[in-house]
Amino acid sequence: MSGRQFPELENTFARDLPDMFEPWSADRVESPRLLALNESLADELGFDVDWLRTTEGTRFLVGNHVVDGMTPIAQAYAGHQFGGYSPRLGDGRALLLGEVIDSQSQRRDLHLKGSGRTNFSRGGDGKAAIGPMLREYIIGEAMHALGIPTTRALSVVATESTVVRTERLPGAVLCRAASSHLRVGSFQYAIGLSVEHVRRLADYAIARHYPDLAEHENPYLSLLDAVINAQASLIAQWMHVGFIHGVMNTDNMTISGETIDYGPCAFMDSYSPSTVFSSIDHQGRYAYGNQPNIAQWNLARLAETLLPLIDAQSDTAIELAMVPLTDFPRRFNEAWLAGMARKLGLGTVEEEDRELVDDLLTVLTAQKVDYTNFMRSLSLCVRGDRSRTHQLFDIPPSINPWLNRWDVRRARDARDPQTVAVDMDTANPAYVPRNHMVEQALAAATHGDIAPLDELLEVLQSPFDERPGLQRYTEPMPSDWDGYMTFCGT
Repeated sequence: MSGRQFPELENTFARDLPDMFEPWSADRVESPRLLALNESLADELGFDVDWLRTTEGTRFLVGNHVVDGMTPIAQAYAGHQFGGYSPRLGDGRALLLGEVIDSQSQRRDLHLKGSGRTNFSRGGDGKAAIGPMLREYIIGEAMHALGIPTTRALSVVATESTVVRTERLPGAVLCRAASSHLRVGSFQYAIGLSVEHVRRLADYAIARHYPDLAEHENPYLSLLDAVINAQASLIAQWMHVGFIHGVMNTDNMTISGETIDYGPCAFMDSYSPSTVFSSIDHQGRYAYGNQPNIAQWNLARLAETLLPLIDAQSDTAIELAMVPLTDFPRRFNEAWLAGMARKLGLGTVEEEDRELVDDLLTVLTAQKVDYTNFMRSLSLCVRGDRSRTHQLFDIPPSINPWLNRWDVRRARDARDPQTVAVDMDTANPAYVPRNHMVEQALAAATHGDIAPLDELLEVLQSPFDERPGLQRYTEPMPSDWDGYMTFCGT
């Protein structure tokens, strides 16, 4: 870093897309206090960690210390929220500070959340509470450790001010990094301006995320195809670990294929496709099992904005766009089944494997079995010990018929069982951010005790490495947590 305290910042989004944002400044925070700092990410982004811990560095993390190249803006976007279209959403409590080139030569956004009201606030206060900002920190780092594409929190800074929700809560500002904050909703906003705005945005997205597409015969159709691929892979990975985003609005779906905006999100305990944790998802639109369908629906909204670029004739454009769009279920299912096969220790994917997996999930749903613990226990079965698996069932023998079928299927794999078991342990995490553990850590942090948060983060940094003394991090939610809900924090 050549002695620099911070990396060089620029803002190509503001330079190239002048009608897609408003210049803005963060609210002044009189006494910012650093609660959490992601030191490994800071180093990756080119920051001097010691500087970020200074008064000046902490003021930077809430947008109050403006460094060279930093041009804070509130991005504009539209979106379908729970199916209803809003033509003007945008960063109502967020700011894009700028972009840096990280240690892997990748361009990354630096973005604040909870930095105050903007012209997109729509009556909101523009603030954020400590709990939801630390939730985004925890879940983002857990997803990163699981190998799932995600935005990541750089820091959470307490503002020493009060945020009023259903109760009075201490405030905070999150600073996060992302490949970009381009969303399906960005394209929906652009098409509301003009086709030329969509073209400029699409060219920017291609240059930033899919540069090879610029030379394609139809780069805009190729962009749609690439985003469909990225999202099919991402949603499959969510499903593999039991993750529920909770608010899959079009403004929360990235063009890059990263997971973004951890509001009412959670991980399943007992397996059920209908699982919903969001307090505002009354109809189950964003239930665990419906996430692939919603992803395809959102991608159709993206396709609609790109049609004028794909072909001047609308009928031809629709016909061309429908090819990758209708192929989304196949792409998702292929990625999902390949991942499930690995979780089950299958070296290849065969035609009947889908039925084998579906039958397993039916048993898990009927028996209300903990998903993470069950999948993790299977490597012990490969090693010849079914006892941990049996302990997860009220009627242990009920899983034996499926286990016997699975044994027969695995017998066609020539690999050594120990090799298979080790591979399974790299696909099935021992630790995920279980809801009650997250809530306990957030409650403690809100009242000034950061130790449970630090301990939880340490566990989640190595999710596949099972360690003694961490049994409580594998236990499902206690029964008195039935009806647990998460909230968006606004």
